[in-house]
Amino acid sequence: MSDELESMRRNYQLGGLDEADVLPDPIDQFRRWFDQAREADPPAWLEVNAATLSTADRSGQVSNRIVLLKQVSEQGFTFFTNYHSIKGRQLAENPVAALCWFWPHLERQIRVDGSVEKTSPQLSDEYFQRRPRESQLGASLSAQSAPVASREHLQQRYDELARQYEGQSVPRPPHWGGYVVHPRRIEFWQGRPNRIHDRVCYTREQQQWRIERLSP
Repeated sequence: MSDELESMRRNYQLGGLDEADVLPDPIDQFRRWFDQAREADPPAWLEVNAATLSTADRSGQVSNRIVLLKQVSEQGFTFFTNYHSIKGRQLAENPVAALCWFWPHLERQIRVDGSVEKTSPQLSDEYFQRRPRESQLGASLSAQSAPVASREHLQQRYDELARQYEGQSVPRPPHWGGYVVHPRRIEFWQGRPNRIHDRVCYTREQQQWRIERLSP
């Protein structure tokens, strides 16, 4: 297996990226690349808003998982989750995080580093009520990351909640809501032949963004 892994490689050649061609604001540049990723006929298995989220506790122990980007604004990148989950507990101790999107169909990657804070309860309420009812019930029953007796136990709890809220709105549970990652560094990566990739990095300096090319 080791020999097989060592021989697995791909020569990227779909395009290039020059710092003279990017937009002055990295949020605008993100939106440009996101729209292109969505419109470029991605494979059916790829969710273009799926990002790897990395968090760490107070001791520096790192964990990561996939989350779905739900909002982008000048404030940053917003996702929603269970506040009692591993990531929620880590963010309570150490409110910084990193996000990474990889779009293989365009040979592109975006990395974001920044501070994190909870969204307002109002914003979390508004988004929760726009979710499918089944997802609302799922969020209400889940003690995310905690041990559970069985799949049957989860289904039983789901059925109980469905009956409890039949004919009425499902309220957002207090343990569920949004986080926004306020970026201080955003890097755009474009795969190139011979591993001489293009990397353009934005770094926030007070209220301005510095743009520079990085070595691959």
